[in-house]
Amino acid sequence: MSEYSSHDLAAQAAGQRTWTTVALCFAVALLEGMDLQGPGIAGPGMAAEFGLDKVWMGWIFGAGILGLLPGALFGGRLADRIGRKRVLIGAVALFGLFSIATALARDTSGLLLARLLTGVGLGAALPNLIALSSEAAGPSLRSTAVSLMYCGVPLGAALAATLGIAGFPGGWRTVFYVGGVTPLLIAPLLALCLPESSEFRRQQAQGGAAPRISLWQGLFRQGAALPTLLLWVAYFFTLLVVYMLINWLPSLLMDQGFRGEQAGWVMFALQIGAAVGTLALGALMDRLRPLALAALIYLGLLASLAALGLSSQFGSMLLAGFVAGLFATGGQSVLYALAPLFYRTEVRAGGVGSAVAVGRLGAMSGPLVAGQALALGGGTAGVMLASAPGIVLAAVAVFYLLARRERSAVPAHA
Repeated sequence: MSEYSSHDLAAQAAGQRTWTTVALCFAVALLEGMDLQGPGIAGPGMAAEFGLDKVWMGWIFGAGILGLLPGALFGGRLADRIGRKRVLIGAVALFGLFSIATALARDTSGLLLARLLTGVGLGAALPNLIALSSEAAGPSLRSTAVSLMYCGVPLGAALAATLGIAGFPGGWRTVFYVGGVTPLLIAPLLALCLPESSEFRRQQAQGGAAPRISLWQGLFRQGAALPTLLLWVAYFFTLLVVYMLINWLPSLLMDQGFRGEQAGWVMFALQIGAAVGTLALGALMDRLRPLALAALIYLGLLASLAALGLSSQFGSMLLAGFVAGLFATGGQSVLYALAPLFYRTEVRAGGVGSAVAVGRLGAMSGPLVAGQALALGGGTAGVMLASAPGIVLAAVAVFYLLARRERSAVPAHA
């Protein structure tokens, strides 16, 4: 009886650690979503105060996304060496401080620098959120845990959209003050309550028991090269669309004649759709055949982008925003659940970070390309539909990755 009780208590403690990790990572993802959406919501106010045209706004949006790239790449690799928890706490403090710096900026140079360094912190946080949630849950629950954690990003963005609907009582800087102070309050809670990954601790304890492998070996040796390249393609084009929507949609809607409050409601609908899609597509990941899931995500994304470009009524635009969020961010969450399955523990955060970093190149390209297209006279429909070829490439890559996962049940190598 005592042996059974001891085993039962150990299982209960392990389960508690898992859900504590997922809950705290969800809280950080919520903050990340607020800050990622913040520039899009605050964009019209920024442009008016600083006299910025569409090309300059593209650079402001792009600066934050550019910072995500080195943050994701080096934050993930550093976490494989010193621990996911330490890097995550530092990343949260970094993006909190520079979100406040965004609110305090008094010229365009200050805005660019603050957004760049905010992006470094946000970029370093995400691969560690994915690795911590994935490793805490174990192989059987990894997709569910990552989906639950990542659901915080669209919900945080919806909170930012709510601030936009409320009309920024303190001006456009309000969203950055809220998105900066809150992470600085959360960081000490992470230090006290967040468990370090048990897989990372076990790997560190084994030390010299197995030869260390480099990130390059982990990404491109022993059958990992093709999955790595396909993950990069899927991340690049999916995030291009996601960040084009996050950053430019409010301004595009206002250019089409919608009021600022209406644009805020469409962004709110987009992020609620994203939260629903994150949970729903995460659940379907283990139930639908690969072709069906890839087709559902990317055909739905193409249809919703066409609707966003062609809708002229507020009601149809709300529906199009909801569906776009469902498939764009929901599809992104499927990618985040997929990536950890292809890498060993000692390079998992680095492998995920490399895919996130390549995705950030796509994320940076989206706002810049849209800004240039609009400056040259391209309409909203043209901007939305121009992303179609990339979406098709991403769909093919995701189909292959899902099919490979189903065929071989790729081990986690934990």
